[in-house]
Amino acid sequence: MEEPPQLELGNFEVQNAGPDTRDEKTDEVDDCPIEEVRLIVPITDDPTLPALTFRTWFLGLVSCALQAFCNQFFGYRQNPVYISSLSVQIVVLPLGRLMAACLPPKVVGLEGTRWSFCLNPGPFNLKEHVLITIFANSVYAVGIITIVKAFYRRDIHPLAAMLLTQTTQLIQVSLFRAMHEKEKRPKGGSTRLQFFLVVLATSFAYYIVPNYLFPTISSISVVCLVWRNSVTAQQIGSGANGLGVGSFGLDWATVAGFLGTPLSTPAFAIVNVMAGLFLVVYVVLPVAYWSNAYDARRFPIISSHVFMANGSRYDVSRVLDPATFKFSQAGYDDAGQINLSIFFAFAYGLSFATLAATLSHVALFHGRSIWRQTKATVSGQTGDIHTRLMKRNYAAVPQWWFHVMLVLVLGLSIFTCEGFGQELQLPYWGVLLAAGLAFSSRSPSASSPPPLISSPG
Repeated sequence: MEEPPQLELGNFEVQNAGPDTRDEKTDEVDDCPIEEVRLIVPITDDPTLPALTFRTWFLGLVSCALQAFCNQFFGYRQNPVYISSLSVQIVVLPLGRLMAACLPPKVVGLEGTRWSFCLNPGPFNLKEHVLITIFANSVYAVGIITIVKAFYRRDIHPLAAMLLTQTTQLIQVSLFRAMHEKEKRPKGGSTRLQFFLVVLATSFAYYIVPNYLFPTISSISVVCLVWRNSVTAQQIGSGANGLGVGSFGLDWATVAGFLGTPLSTPAFAIVNVMAGLFLVVYVVLPVAYWSNAYDARRFPIISSHVFMANGSRYDVSRVLDPATFKFSQAGYDDAGQINLSIFFAFAYGLSFATLAATLSHVALFHGRSIWRQTKATVSGQTGDIHTRLMKRNYAAVPQWWFHVMLVLVLGLSIFTCEGFGQELQLPYWGVLLAAGLAFSSRSPSASSPPPLISSPG
């Protein structure tokens, strides 16, 4: 009986039958001119490696669901804990290798068709690892749904919420390479994987102390303990609602809260962020607050709430029409203007400033190289070794795929905002404006955004 042809789950790779005939001298010259890329990205590729395998789909879907749940669950803490795709990238490696060692190399046929797939096509490889990490991305728009339900206390149609999350979803290369390079365990030492498992176990054992057994040590303020009844001391010393002078924390989420994850951030970027944090929090903010700029002393020094002119909480329901959930000018005139804490006002202003600053920085420091690359791309010059590898080993994705996806996502976005009784309060022109801003902030020659420390704004 003829065996059914084997097919990976959605694998559309075109394999290159010809051997790679480049010699070492050619490899040495024919490389990326950017040193950072040259050091971490290999100039070789094996197009025969399976990518969209059973392991990819299983670990990818499970990691995506678990990461989204954990980030949403821990995101409501005062010091939110964020599990990045870097964590998933590290965790799935031993799981993938475990599946490669335990799963049988059995061919599973799809009933009613001639197609089949293999549970274990071979060793867990780098391409599977990359795809699983791409799966693990948190849903950005859940925050919008949370605001509608928790802050405005309104219901949102489940289909509208689902479409919102789907239409707003528009790598650590060196770590991938390090993890998949063959390595011998040094005498008396450990491999990278063994070191990771030790760190994982010890960090979990410690992390459970400040987050479950003893949450008080997340932020300890000596100033607040000494002057318990002083409002000024609370504003200066509180690590949760003040400037945090004289405070210290034993919770990693508190210590690294200003940056997210310093483990994957270059030292110069950490210093840059810390310098900006120091100038804003310990210079600009105290001067503005204690000089009573814009009546700042009527409100808490650090708060994300909105306030009335007398310092009480703002009643948002007074400025919204309860029937249509639209802004009521008469209600706003009656309630008065919205007031923010001085820190929240600076946070909003600086967030918008980073958008313009990012464009200015890229234009001044990288404008020439972007323009050269753009002209080379338009003229069809593919000087980059990695681009030539992709073109030689794989079939190009048709451009109309991207055009159809763009039109489909924009159409669904407009339908989500204009339909369902306009629950999301964003008109069609707002969707187009947001798409235009996103398009204008991208490099003309880039196919994907660079791995930034954090997103502007």
